[in-house]
Amino acid sequence: MTHILVAVAWPYANGPRHIGHIAGFAVPSDIFARYQRMKGNQVLMVSGTDEHGTPILVQAQKEGLSPQALSLKYHEVITEDLKDLGMSYDIFTRTSTLTHEKAVQELFSSSLENGYITLGEQKVAISPLSGRTLPDRYIEGTCPFCGAKDARGDQCDECGKELDPTDLINPRSKIDGSVPIFTSKEHYFLDLPALKPYLEKWLEGCKGWRGPVMAFAKALLKDAKPRAITRDIDWGVPLPPGPFAADPNKRFYVWFDALVGYLSSSLEWAKREGKEEEWEKWWKVDAESYYFMGKDNITFHTEIWPAILMASSGVKPEDKPSSFGKLNLPTQVVASGFMTMKGAKFSSSRGVVVYLRDLLKTCQPDAIRYFIAACGPEKEDSDFSFEEMERKINGELVASWGNLVNRVCTLIYRNFGKIPSPDHLDEGGEALLSSTLKGFEEVGSLIEKNSLHEALSKIMRLAGEANRYLSDAEPWKAEEPQKSRILFAAAQAVSDLNVMLSPFLPFSSPKVFSFLGLPSSPSLPKVRKVEEEGEEWSEICGPYEAEKWERHPVAPSYPVPEPHALFRKFEAKNEA
Repeated sequence: MTHILVAVAWPYANGPRHIGHIAGFAVPSDIFARYQRMKGNQVLMVSGTDEHGTPILVQAQKEGLSPQALSLKYHEVITEDLKDLGMSYDIFTRTSTLTHEKAVQELFSSSLENGYITLGEQKVAISPLSGRTLPDRYIEGTCPFCGAKDARGDQCDECGKELDPTDLINPRSKIDGSVPIFTSKEHYFLDLPALKPYLEKWLEGCKGWRGPVMAFAKALLKDAKPRAITRDIDWGVPLPPGPFAADPNKRFYVWFDALVGYLSSSLEWAKREGKEEEWEKWWKVDAESYYFMGKDNITFHTEIWPAILMASSGVKPEDKPSSFGKLNLPTQVVASGFMTMKGAKFSSSRGVVVYLRDLLKTCQPDAIRYFIAACGPEKEDSDFSFEEMERKINGELVASWGNLVNRVCTLIYRNFGKIPSPDHLDEGGEALLSSTLKGFEEVGSLIEKNSLHEALSKIMRLAGEANRYLSDAEPWKAEEPQKSRILFAAAQAVSDLNVMLSPFLPFSSPKVFSFLGLPSSPSLPKVRKVEEEGEEWSEICGPYEAEKWERHPVAPSYPVPEPHALFRKFEAKNEA
């Protein structure tokens, strides 16, 4: 048994999430977490809403709300949507908790004491229209390296180069289109050059990463330079006692703040469980940690976050770890590409968007999950269309898997009313069940590697084999005892495939087990109410029951109820 931390990117609490978001961070992480639970590992899946920084201030101003009110509003929206999608977080919380604030300040203070945070001057961008500091990601311009026209002030997605806003050619504000004014301010910097040798050594020892992610991470370190971790803004985690403690317009840069959320949410979970030290099982010794996000966050998770962990834990004999002790570095950073729409990146501000909550009104959550697992931007960008979604859902999920379950269970219900008792299996049945039994190892290995496209493809090929076996054997024409042999083998194959599909389809898999007379209970997220300093909010929580990742034998004489359709057909024309 291994303790596995599943650390999922924190969505901004400035609006509902769209399908591009959930394709990158949500569904892949949940499938991985559910599989690891089924394998008997101890999983802690954590995340929450990222509620600080300029994006919140900008949206709050648009909606005429305070930053606090806006972040709470969208925290509730996002929490409900992710629950409805079946995301099995052990805790989905917020970066506005007191636990989070204290954790951010503690990691900063220990890094400062160890000498890996220094004071320095930085040119910051000011909007001439609002007078507000513009964060790096809210400045766009031409990349000085590759000439891409929409490079951001922190990196260019086209060539992968790390940038500062002052590097951009013809910089402009994404908020109002104005040309920013640059002025020098004193800020705290994370000394990446001092940590570079340790980061390089860590990366060399990392195994199993996606090739593009590792290549990107190594390229980043070639150009490592000090990175500012504070900003001139009045909304965010305040600094602890020090040079800027009394300055109400100095806060931690939202990306320093949000990254610490993986630790603070683990602390928050332990507090909720009444086991204050329990979090250590996922952050120390032999635990493993997997971080899920889109490719635009690779910089922060392969360079900035590991650097913070090293700086606060200490890398030299004379360094002193924070009060949390020496913390584990990421085992793997699982970054996905972008899901685009007609070649354009999903963007709420540009109107290129399909919101999850709107899709959930017309499409079953398991169908959405299936489509993302089959067609999501796993290793490279993928283009979304309602037509492709219709083809995948109706042609595979409904016509192959749903049809197989219905055929088998209906035949058993009408002919026996219970699982039949064969004297032995025929050659075709033996071959089928040999294939599905091997599938546990083959599919499991692919999920462990986060190769979800291939894992799902393997399952559906096995489902195709089962459908062909049923068609070739023609149990509706067979006499006893051959009819029992065929339908018993088919029932066992459905049970095997349903186990493999459980991480992908958590809403429908318990129903399939019930069709076969097998015990099962839904392993779906719950929501609890939490109150702190007079404010109440919702948190997704567990615990979760997990079927074992192994064959669940169907038992002769188990009663089989009349089945019903598992999935609805999806119609693209209704979404246009």
